[in-house]
Amino acid sequence: MAEFSIIDRYFKQKHAYQSNINLGIGDDSALITPPVDQQLVICTDTLVAGRHFPLSTTAHAIGWKSVAVNLSDLAAMGATPHSILLAITLPEVDEPWLDEFCQGLFACCSSHQVELIGGDTTQGPHLTISVTALGWVPQGQAITRSGAQVGDYIVVSGQIGDAAYGLQHLQHPLQHRLDYPTPRCELGKHLLGLASSMIDLSDGLIQDLQHILNASHVGAMIQLEHLPIDKALRSLSFQEQWQYALAGGDDYELCFTISPENYQKICLEETIPLTIVGHIESNLGLRLTYKDKLQSLNFHGYQHFA
Repeated sequence: MAEFSIIDRYFKQKHAYQSNINLGIGDDSALITPPVDQQLVICTDTLVAGRHFPLSTTAHAIGWKSVAVNLSDLAAMGATPHSILLAITLPEVDEPWLDEFCQGLFACCSSHQVELIGGDTTQGPHLTISVTALGWVPQGQAITRSGAQVGDYIVVSGQIGDAAYGLQHLQHPLQHRLDYPTPRCELGKHLLGLASSMIDLSDGLIQDLQHILNASHVGAMIQLEHLPIDKALRSLSFQEQWQYALAGGDDYELCFTISPENYQKICLEETIPLTIVGHIESNLGLRLTYKDKLQSLNFHGYQHFA
């Protein structure tokens, strides 16, 4: 099957959600009319078979995840998702696989009213998927990594450690959290004007939180007994629990800092579980405690070039 036949058959869709897409798939570039008083937010992620997902992962899950990880980046800045571009390298044209992949991709898109507006298809030795996501945020209101203030709570959404546990225990129910991460787009938008900094947890809490600390020139203390983890992890030793939750990665939950006053404005309104796991300090560095006792843990997050 030729490239343009693949595009027409699998990727070309009617624009059902965004009225400001003037031209989508079918030309050299897409055309969008930007909303008034909004800033464009753009991110890109690449998934490589065997590196970012097991080779046994279903095509539907790969399609979903390739979109979800990008929408999570938009959520981390409080942006409203708008559209995506897809560049995919296929070892061969496997039509049943492509059909299933597109079902997963468009399922994630439709759950957030996101349009596929362009991209590229090519052949190569390894399955590689790159998605660029576009979104909008009100002028000057994007939540970045650099705003954390001393005294802020450190809060995470949902549970952490699920995906890493699922990766090591394929066929366990927590594998679903690895294959089908949930981008917290509504929570991200709700935190506009409330959170002082934010990041999504792709590489593990320790590594990702450190990005906030470095950008904000502050330190932090994490209380390990407050980590929101699944019952499957609680049956493990503390070291194993903490390894999964702090360094496992692939959770795509949001980690944000927020003043105690602003936290009170959200804790009763959000249906997504939120957990205070620590606070921001003036002394640089990251301290980990368990029931007030300092813990020395040599954990590192996901390493892209390990």
